[in-house]
Amino acid sequence: MKTAKGKVSVFEKIGYGSGDFASNLFWQTFMYFLPIFYTDVFGLPTSVAALLFGLSRILDGFTDPLMGMIADRTKTRWGKFRPYLLYISVPFAVIGVLSFSTPDFNLTGKIVYAFVTYNLMMILYTAINIPYSALMGVLSPDSKERTSISSYRFILAFGAGLFVTAFNNTFVNYFGKGDDALGYKYTIMLYAALTIILFLFAFFTTKERVVPKKKENNKISVDLKDLVSNKPWIILLLAGIFTIFYVSIRNGAIAYYFKYYVDIRTIDFDLFGKSFSYDFSSAFMVLGTVAGILGITLVKRFSDLVGKKQAYMILMILSTLFTSSFFVLKNDQVVAMFVLQILASFFMGPTSALVWAMYADVADYSEWKTGRRATGLVFSASTMAQKFGWAMAGVVTMALLSMFGYEANMAQSPESLTGIRALISLIPSAGSILCAVLIIFYALDDKLMERIQKELAEKS
Repeated sequence: MKTAKGKVSVFEKIGYGSGDFASNLFWQTFMYFLPIFYTDVFGLPTSVAALLFGLSRILDGFTDPLMGMIADRTKTRWGKFRPYLLYISVPFAVIGVLSFSTPDFNLTGKIVYAFVTYNLMMILYTAINIPYSALMGVLSPDSKERTSISSYRFILAFGAGLFVTAFNNTFVNYFGKGDDALGYKYTIMLYAALTIILFLFAFFTTKERVVPKKKENNKISVDLKDLVSNKPWIILLLAGIFTIFYVSIRNGAIAYYFKYYVDIRTIDFDLFGKSFSYDFSSAFMVLGTVAGILGITLVKRFSDLVGKKQAYMILMILSTLFTSSFFVLKNDQVVAMFVLQILASFFMGPTSALVWAMYADVADYSEWKTGRRATGLVFSASTMAQKFGWAMAGVVTMALLSMFGYEANMAQSPESLTGIRALISLIPSAGSILCAVLIIFYALDDKLMERIQKELAEKS
């Protein structure tokens, strides 16, 4: 492993993190708003949406290792991973806009349109995000420095979440003037333009420093054999699946929870003599995102104190505790809702930064164990986890709503409200507690990583 000495500058860390801001303009919108967009705006039945989410995400998840191997074998003057930020950003943005468009088709046409646009979006998400994620593993050879890079990345990723949760409903209302379909289309066009600019900024401000040895066995079969025998990789893949299960179900349930269960719909206030109204669910999401960002700013200090593995486990347990408490809240206990949201998000937010830094450690471990480096393939676990976790979450969300008798844009039955309450509390908590259990078996603690990095440096 050849490396350039020196730490990564703050400017480059911000440049790298801007790529995740770009990605999350769509990822967060899909997670928070796509379920209710499909059911309440585009008019898909919950059973159809469940089938769409399940089939599409599972099938698409199997393309991720393929993309990882393609990226590992890419050779350009810009490196292995950076070129994809340049070439895929525009198609990614265009398909994102089409995914939130609502052509006037019959139900069959809508199903086909949703299936095609959604799957194209997931393919392009894979094509740009696996190389982008793998790029973090080659910005620096130092494990603790990568934790710092990951922290910058996820502060900006959560910044995108803050932007989306704070302004999405406002943008939809402003552009749509009562027509949500039109409002979503123009809102996503705005996100698309920002996405292209930010991916290009990430491309121009980063540099690949960790370079594999030239004489490596480059057979795909060998790479796959190494991967499936890599126990830390398997553990992180499973933990990633259940993390996304938690995040996708809980965040996707917020719009339903506030539309149908919570008493208060808007916050009304006067400013400079004018009356303003702000969506209550947006305020809830914004505070959660801010709490998550605050948690991320402290994660490196906490992980340096107790180690990445222990930090991850503690944070997951605390997040489970506060998330599950939502189930007992009555519809007028809004103060308790906001307090629990802040606490759950504060402890859950840093787990993302930790797990991505751990993926980079797994890439080092794989090279140390086998003598070959396959950074892109290792990082394919990240989007595989996102796809499979998102698939599980989408199926569970829609199936549970259907089972409890949910009807779009109607007053909900007590049974339906119970299902919505479970979706924001008990169901996602099952995912987070499984993550805490899985990480017990993760062997790459800080002491072992120091040894691995020392031995890799000696071989370079």
